[in-house]
Amino acid sequence: MGYYLADGIYPRWPVFVKTITCPTTDRRKLFAKKQEAARKDVERAFGVLQSRWAIVKGAARGWHRPLIADIIYACIIMHNMIVEDEGDNATFWSDDPLVSASSSYTVTDPAVQGVPPDVRNVMARSAAMRQEDQHTRLQADLIEEIWNRN
Repeated sequence: MGYYLADGIYPRWPVFVKTITCPTTDRRKLFAKKQEAARKDVERAFGVLQSRWAIVKGAARGWHRPLIADIIYACIIMHNMIVEDEGDNATFWSDDPLVSASSSYTVTDPAVQGVPPDVRNVMARSAAMRQEDQHTRLQADLIEEIWNRN
């Protein structure tokens, strides 16, 4: 199961790796520093992609993972091509919802969205991602991994 870098407002589920608000040990301080830096980079990158392509704005929960990856890779590649062609001016984006809303559209064809056919599998994954003890274990494992790499 993959996971998202998150801040304190999210629940203690193994799909959300949250920072440590008041780290007391050097290991936990290093983890918090790395997690927060990575989360900021990811948020900035997705902000750029979301401002340019409406398909990145929408929910992708029901899509097949390879389809999501293809869409994100295509958006990144196109963004890089535009930046290379137009220079730094192409990286400007607006947080104004009125500017962003003008380019949005919705994909309604389930075949295009890649909706998983096995509903039981989706329900089992949904239950697995809500286990708080798994969150604690994942965070402890990541703290050790980051510490060992430094």
